[in-house]
Amino acid sequence: QVQLVESGGGQVQAGGSLRLSCAAAGRAFNIYAMGWFRQAPGKEREFVARISRNWTDYADSVKGRFTISRDNVKNMLYLQMNSLKPEDTAVYYCAPSSGTSWLEGFGSWGQGTQVTVSS
Repeated sequence: QVQLVESGGGQVQAGGSLRLSCAAAGRAFNIYAMGWFRQAPGKEREFVARISRNWTDYADSVKGRFTISRDNVKNMLYLQMNSLKPEDTAVYYCAPSSGTSWLEGFGSWGQGTQVTVSS
């Protein structure tokens, strides 16, 4: 299993930027494709971006604005978010991914990090 701690969220105005970080511990981090997911109030958790060894993938809503990256030496996952919009407001989580969903049985969700974008 993998233990995950997200950080880097905050409150910004529309058009601003944030960089989220995810520290992973536990089973070999670099064997997993990793993803970022988010959950807005009253909505289901949704896919944002994912990264494997050789490719990245993004939800249409963030494509061109967000960049996912990872450091397998430090066991870290990142999400650079630019041109933020109010609709990006959500709690952001990282997790091992399976397709555009999270990997079943990966362990427990971290506490997430809140991103709030004001107009």
